[in-house]
Order: sequence, then C-alpha cells, then structure tokens
Amino acid sequence: MISLDPQQQTARSWFESLRDRICAEFEKIEAEAGSDARFAYTPWDREAEGLEPGEGGGGVRGVMTGQVFEKVGVNVSTVAGEFAPDFAGSIHGAGDDPSFFATGISLVAHMANPHVPAVHMNTRFLATTKRWFGGGADLNPPIEYAEDTDAFHARLRAACAPFGPDVYGRYAKWAEDYFYIPHRGVHRGVGGIFYDHLECGDDAEFDRNFQLTQAVGEAFLDIFPQIVRRRMGLPFTEAEREAQLIWRGRYAEFNLVYDRGTLFGLKTGGNIDAILMSLPPLAKWS
Repeated sequence: MISLDPQQQTARSWFESLRDRICAEFEKIEAEAGSDARFAYTPWDREAEGLEPGEGGGGVRGVMTGQVFEKVGVNVSTVAGEFAPDFAGSIHGAGDDPSFFATGISLVAHMANPHVPAVHMNTRFLATTKRWFGGGADLNPPIEYAEDTDAFHARLRAACAPFGPDVYGRYAKWAEDYFYIPHRGVHRGVGGIFYDHLECGDDAEFDRNFQLTQAVGEAFLDIFPQIVRRRMGLPFTEAEREAQLIWRGRYAEFNLVYDRGTLFGLKTGGNIDAILMSLPPLAKWS
C-alpha cells in the first residue's frame, strides 16, 4: 500500500529478483546433496501505532533448513513511516524530519558442515531527507581455508573495480572495522566489504550507486555457491563441530550487541522473526 516513486520501485524490484535467484540456487545445492529442502516464505506487515495492515509496508521472510544449509534466511522488505524521536537523530538525514523509506534484501546462512563458511549479505536503499545505498557481504568460516577467503575477496574486488581503483580497498577496510567484536577483541570472520551512505542526489548518482549495489549482489550469487560446493562434502569431526558451535556464539554476540541492521529492524517495527533470522539454529558458549 506504500506509494513508490520510480527509484524506489526500481530498487525494490531488483532486490526481490535477487532473492528469487539466490533462493533457487541454494535449493539447487540442496538437491545436489540429495535433499528436498525448500524455502518456506512468510509475509509480514510492518506494525506501528496507528497503522492499518499494509500501510507501513512489510516484507517476506524466507527460511530453509536442509542438509547443506542448516539454516538460511533470505528476507526482503519495503517499509515506510516515521522514526521514533530518540532514534531519528542517529539516522542519516532524519534529524529534522523523521520520515523514512527503506527497501532491501538481507541474507544469513549457517551451514551444517563446519568446513563450509557461514555468510552474510545485505544491500539496501533508504530515503529520509537524503537518499542512499548501503550494504556489503562478509565470509564467516569456523574453519578458514585461504583458498576460499582469497576467492571471496577477489570476486568482490572485481565487482568494485569499475567504480574506482580505491573502492574495494576502502570498503574492505570498512568491513574489517565494522565486523569486529570489541568485547572479545576478535573479528567475527575473514571480512568482505561494507559500505553505507552512497548518496543519490540526482538520477546519475542513483544509477551509479545502484549499479554498484547490483554488482555486489551478483558477485555474492556467483562466488558463494562455488565455495559451498567445494566444501560441503568434506568429512568433519565432533571436535570441528564443537568449534563451529562455539564460533557461532561469537556471531550471535555481534548481531545482538553491535549489528546496525538488527537495531534498525527493532526500532522501525519490523518482523521479529525476520530480524532475528540471522541467529544460528544452534550455538554454544564454553
């Protein structure tokens, strides 16, 4: 029921199409492993005081539990409304006017085999008194393979290359700084890229930053399934599974304490199950 302008509709349509292609590829991997696991999709409406169903937008939560993907969530949402006064001041362009629009895709995959890395990917388009793209992707292996780390970064570097020689380096450093757990003194994974506030002051800036965002999504869809297929059949020990569960505890700590997306979803009346789909199905603290 939200009225979308051309930029908003263009971004929303692409995020939803990327969701469809990612989910189809992940289901294909499950089929290759002999599993009939499929995504279950649950639509939701944004809830806020004074809103009728649909007036604030909503989204679709997609979750699959399978043989390869122990738990993977791929969510899309398109929401609008007003930030609470105490939160608006922390959002780019919302200090004087709390109105907002946001559309995007968010993905987290926790894998059954500890040799296969977990992964996060998110891209989004937001509008307050300013408009901008943000997002990124990062790899989170319980057991690191340099080959996988190098391939992941190389594919993201190639995605960034058309947009300037320093883009990948800046966004990789941003990810290194962001995906860090201060109270543990460790990074949550082996990095990737992270970017935010790529402003769209006119159509030319929108087109350029949208192209970058699309390149990031396409890079993820290209490289991560390759890594999954490379590792998903490897045998693993109980000790390796134990290490994976303890590592997942660190991942959960980051997402609950520091993750911006978690906070944004909770502060804007998002669906709780969709917001917390990033949490692993099993974890340990030891």
